[in-house]
Amino acid sequence: MSAGKVKGLRERLRDGESIICAEGYMWELERRGFVKCGCFTPEVVLDYPERVTSLHEEYVLSGSDVVEAYTYYGHREKMKVIGREDELEKLNLNSLSMAREVADKYGKLMAGNLSNSTTFVPNDKESARKTAEIFKEQVEWAVKGNADYMIAETFSDFAEALIALEVIKKYGNGIPVVVTIALYSPDLTTDDVPAVEALRRLEEAGADVVGLNCARGPATMLPVLREARKVCKGPLAALPVPFRTTEKERTFQALTDPKTGKSVYPLDLACLQCNRSDIRNFAKEAKEIGIQYIGLCCGSSSNFLRELAEVYGRKPASSVYSPDLKKSYVFGSDVTGHAKKVAEHMRGTTLMEFS
Repeated sequence: MSAGKVKGLRERLRDGESIICAEGYMWELERRGFVKCGCFTPEVVLDYPERVTSLHEEYVLSGSDVVEAYTYYGHREKMKVIGREDELEKLNLNSLSMAREVADKYGKLMAGNLSNSTTFVPNDKESARKTAEIFKEQVEWAVKGNADYMIAETFSDFAEALIALEVIKKYGNGIPVVVTIALYSPDLTTDDVPAVEALRRLEEAGADVVGLNCARGPATMLPVLREARKVCKGPLAALPVPFRTTEKERTFQALTDPKTGKSVYPLDLACLQCNRSDIRNFAKEAKEIGIQYIGLCCGSSSNFLRELAEVYGRKPASSVYSPDLKKSYVFGSDVTGHAKKVAEHMRGTTLMEFS
């Protein structure tokens, strides 16, 4: 750990503080051209480590309290897919070291990471054993890399989430655990446990924080967490994808192009991305519900994270670059003369006032 220099996760939660956690590394690095869509493996950690370090710093400067080691899908099953299983330990330890360095530089927490195995089969003892082994080695590497806590995320099966929690408790030397499930279209896990019940059971099994991440956007995630707040006693986590999901299309995997009606996942989602106002409204509602652990998952960006952080009362370093439209020469507060005409031409209408 970071030698007591940074207040720990449990202590912050105990004192009623909120935690802002930047996730979504895989999606953002794919957008930047350094992750292959399809396998989504994190070999960029080995091939272009400076790209990962740069994103760590961006997220910290935009308000994240946490530097999450980019080991999502950096496990044995996924690395087999690209023929680089022999580099698995190096990838994990390098990623943890990079995250630790950035966390220490900026006085942040550093989190190790487990993700869904992609091969787990419910009610199959051999699958459960194999999955536990996959998680065990990553947890042991996270301990070796001095992680402050573990994030176990994006489990659609309750049973796999529980295995991850149990492995962390057994091999994690007592570090705190955040467990989040990915809820798809039904309000059930893919092994048929009601979502709120799954969160309650994970909390009772010893997770420090439980909640939802990925799959659903703010509009379809928050109603479930509002119900969970009535049942779960401890801190809740909300890390949606910043896309405009609806009751008809509850996940970003289900979204369709409003012009063509075709599926947009995974390559053409940009047309349904949330805007900054959506993110601010999400953060306000999450705060009202009492969400203590908050962030964004696939589709996150530094400016979105800053919007969220500011709603939660923070003023991150990058807030000096927050928008101030009053200073715009065409959309500012005192636009006259030719600049007003330019603005009208831009919009094709009369000038709209900005507050």
